[in-house]
Amino acid sequence: MDRPPNPAPSRVVGVLYESPVKIYPRTVRGRFDRWRRAMVVLTQLVFLGLPWLTWNGRPALLFDLEARRFYVFAWILWPQDLIYLVGLLVAAALALFLFTAVAGRLWCGYACPQTVYTEMFLAIERWTEGDRHARMRLDAAPWGSGKLARKIAKHLLWGTLAVITGVSFVGYFTPMRELLHALATFSLGPWETFWIAFYAFATYANAGWLREQICKTMCPYARFQSALIDSDSLIIAYDSGRGEPRGARSRQADPRTLGLGDCVDCTLCVQVCPTGIDIRHGLQNECIGCAACIDACDTVMDKLGYARGLIRYTTARGLGTGGGWRGMLAHLLRPRVVAYSVLLIGTLAAIAVSLTGRPSVAVDALRDRGTLAALSAAGVENTYQLLITNRTERTIGFTVSASGLPQLHVDSEVPSHWLPAAAQSRVPVRLVLPHAQAAQLAPGAYPVTFTVHADAETVHASATFLLQR
Repeated sequence: MDRPPNPAPSRVVGVLYESPVKIYPRTVRGRFDRWRRAMVVLTQLVFLGLPWLTWNGRPALLFDLEARRFYVFAWILWPQDLIYLVGLLVAAALALFLFTAVAGRLWCGYACPQTVYTEMFLAIERWTEGDRHARMRLDAAPWGSGKLARKIAKHLLWGTLAVITGVSFVGYFTPMRELLHALATFSLGPWETFWIAFYAFATYANAGWLREQICKTMCPYARFQSALIDSDSLIIAYDSGRGEPRGARSRQADPRTLGLGDCVDCTLCVQVCPTGIDIRHGLQNECIGCAACIDACDTVMDKLGYARGLIRYTTARGLGTGGGWRGMLAHLLRPRVVAYSVLLIGTLAAIAVSLTGRPSVAVDALRDRGTLAALSAAGVENTYQLLITNRTERTIGFTVSASGLPQLHVDSEVPSHWLPAAAQSRVPVRLVLPHAQAAQLAPGAYPVTFTVHADAETVHASATFLLQR
């Protein structure tokens, strides 16, 4: 008996990519909004102001890549000082772990460059196009002269702010006054031009167009924050026990009589959220901890005569137990916080001690690869290159001596040297071991030490002296 043919498999149509819905954050005012605006001002004063500071007649903070030296206030750092950059990165990572374990994503909500510039770009957008509903109506309206004028004004202001940001960024690598002069005379170099354009475009795109997409899909911090926070970390949470069941009511109505919680379901917490989430659904990766929803909810609670704090900063433990700030502070000093704190303080202390105690001169001994050992009338000779770095901003004089083998000495043709401020010099040096002394030693490599006497300091560098058959 013939079997019926198998039915054709049904096609499963899936969407691989969903276009993000544009978010129109609503203006909100309150105590946390004031903190956010204060942080915008503070971070921009630091970012825009540092390139203008001077120290000893030069920029206080300058990363001179062409000369391969970095000026950080009183310190001059060279490529061989990379260990300090490593230490700084370790300290930054530990600070991130510590801050997240204690305060959650407060960095994201108040000081992250993406948040700061999004706030600035949003302020321009609100000034040119209006608040949430006005912007929504404008985008939905057909194109006309009014809409075109507002859009052009917005993007011109965005572009201006982006270019200022790009110029300020490059001002950390090229002295700001020289950079502005080159910009005014149209004599910018190719690299300055590229980085100003690149950073300006990145600012314009990230803060003007991508906005919350950076936080939601590109920034990895939201992905690993769940491994850094615990039940005692500070988060923004909705008190569902107090707010549910939610529902609208008049201001005079008693919500308990109506069987309702304090939440009136006004959705203002969603409308003001820069990432477009509903905090009432619980803690989410997209929440950046900016507290805009707290300001919005507190405003509604004030109008209704309810207690503030339906949405508030709290911890998972505090939300579950109803404990206040005292209860949260009692759990502050927990093992991970103590461990992060000890490691961070230790790293910063090690960097500080090393920077303050490092000598003014650095010496590296490099063997001349062209000649391992040579015989002369004076004895056996080894040739080296001493890389001497002046870490100060004054000219220093120095002399070179050597030790490690009896009667070993520096060729008398090597005079004392002068090294300019913040400069490096390769000094050729020949070490000579007399024939009589060399004859008493077996062939091989012997450790020797170069000693550089620079002003009142003495610096040593290790090397090897070769004796051949």
